[in-house]
Amino acid sequence: MRASQRVYEQLRAEIIDGDLPPGQVLAEVEQSQRFGISRTPVREAIGRLAAEGLAEQQGGRGVVVSEVTVDDITPLFEVREALDIQAARLAALRGNPAEFTALADQLESVAKDFDTGPVHHDSSAAYYDLVEQMDRAIDSAAANPWLDAASSTVRMQLARVRRLAAHDPSRLAAAAREHAQIARAVSTGSAQLAEAAVRLHLSNALKSALAKAPPHPPAPEQADADQVAAASSS
Repeated sequence: MRASQRVYEQLRAEIIDGDLPPGQVLAEVEQSQRFGISRTPVREAIGRLAAEGLAEQQGGRGVVVSEVTVDDITPLFEVREALDIQAARLAALRGNPAEFTALADQLESVAKDFDTGPVHHDSSAAYYDLVEQMDRAIDSAAANPWLDAASSTVRMQLARVRRLAAHDPSRLAAAAREHAQIARAVSTGSAQLAEAAVRLHLSNALKSALAKAPPHPPAPEQADADQVAAASSS
């Protein structure tokens, strides 16, 4: 694996998982020392992250991890709804019922575990892995590479939004049941049931995400002005 690809995949995973929080500076020198490589592959990796919207240039600070705010969430869900519904409908018509029945059983078991016990990092991480497995199964069953390519970018951004529910056990349990319903609906072969299950999940997920999302950050100039005003009044 090329050095730039390795750095890109590691930083991407850390941003999506929240280990690199919004506003974190992605300094080339620091990252090159961390990975033990030259700055050129690090620069390439950071450039890819910026192109995907996971990082952004911020004034004199350089490149930082981008924010996920209320302003971003609704447009992302609007695109996600169209893509996920079409993928689920196609998967219902083309997929292997046994595969989705097994996924539904696993997701229902996870939901019960969330209902009855404390939610730890390992259990929530295992749940997200299972959701990604279901997404891959739906994409594979839908057998539409153009739809798959469009969905991957949106899902990458929404994976960051999804982590906002990580500290809400009740939402995690509900989401696990909703994902189980999607898998179960796909297993029936009914495109209509699959669409209805996806719509229900996305409606609930959007409400939860909007409730937990941070507000839009102030522009750097406004933030500086606010700091000056606060200092003057103290």
